Amino acid sequence: MATLYPFRALRPMPAAAGRVAAVPYDVVTTDEARALAAGNPLSFLHVSRAEIDLPPSTDPHADAVYEQARQNFERLRTAAPLVVEERPTVYVYRLRMGGHQQTGIAACYSLDEYNGDRIKKHERTRRDKEDDRTRHMLTLRAQTGPVFLTYRASADVDAVAARVTAAAPLFDVAAPDGVQHTIWAAPDADGQALVAAFGRIPALYIADGHHRAASAARAHQQLGEEASERFLAVAFPHDQMQVLPYNRIVRDLAGLTPEAFLAEVRRRFTVKDGPATPARKGEVAMYLGGRWQTIVLSGASGGDAIGTLDVSLLQDGLLEPVLKVADPRTDKRIDFVGGIRGTGELAQAVDGGRAAVAFSMYPVGVGELMAIADQGGIMPPKSTWFEPKLRDGLLIHLI
Repeated sequence: MATLYPFRALRPMPAAAGRVAAVPYDVVTTDEARALAAGNPLSFLHVSRAEIDLPPSTDPHADAVYEQARQNFERLRTAAPLVVEERPTVYVYRLRMGGHQQTGIAACYSLDEYNGDRIKKHERTRRDKEDDRTRHMLTLRAQTGPVFLTYRASADVDAVAARVTAAAPLFDVAAPDGVQHTIWAAPDADGQALVAAFGRIPALYIADGHHRAASAARAHQQLGEEASERFLAVAFPHDQMQVLPYNRIVRDLAGLTPEAFLAEVRRRFTVKDGPATPARKGEVAMYLGGRWQTIVLSGASGGDAIGTLDVSLLQDGLLEPVLKVADPRTDKRIDFVGGIRGTGELAQAVDGGRAAVAFSMYPVGVGELMAIADQGGIMPPKSTWFEPKLRDGLLIHLI
């Protein structure tokens, strides 16, 4: 069973919600965050990426950054203003991006279930990133960015969500990237119906936000208080999720000429002319020398469910043995580009000299992710890019 907790959210007044809402802290660089927040003192990026208000040379993990985040958070609570919900509430959070729509349940979820692997993971976390968000939570005494969960779709949850979303929303925010963020506060009876419906869901899965969840668990270890036993998340049914590819660029060809590298690729895989976006699982689009080609991975054997992922086949069959990228988690020669940025950015990286070769991937399916998590498996780093993203600052959990 999955435990759902209504909570008294700290949230902006509806008139200010659009100015407060901000992209997740970890999908933008410091320079991008500074540009997005420019001219908007209410942007939550002043809290989640407080280094943007300090000199450009400031280390993002310096003591001054966390203190700046605390000060900015206190100012925002007055300026927006941010208010604490009168009663513990469950929220329904709808994302609409173009023709795609998904509706999730925003609430607090159990860290006991997270620690006991009843909320299942598919990704390893990095200690330095955990350190950062743990300190951020402890400094603010708040979880400011929701974890993105999924679960096997439930007709019971869908029915209650449909009833709640028939009423007027609390927020209806059109983000600059075109994504519509609409949030409803569920009436008490519907909130309790959602608590009961989630009690019949056998498992939850972290789709995005492994570091936020791990940091919430560490913050609870240090605080040991009841409010910190839970973490803020939005859970979406699996059949509404949209997964985009997580693409790769490699800075050099490990000493090979482009001709020698292509010959080695052809020796290992079938290579043919093809588009920038692979048509199916088992194919990868490669950009080399100003030209897109398709690498067919289907002839390779990866063994278990993790080994048969395209990202695994590419890593094991080409990136490690040919390009010498032994550990993509730590090798500085490889970088990852979220699918929302498009394949044009991959070509631009190569044409502009920032990379020698780029790989456009076919997206991993949600079913593959859940199957691997059910087996206790860990997917290769940067395997999935979920879109659209939630926004920080609309719902905050005080701890």
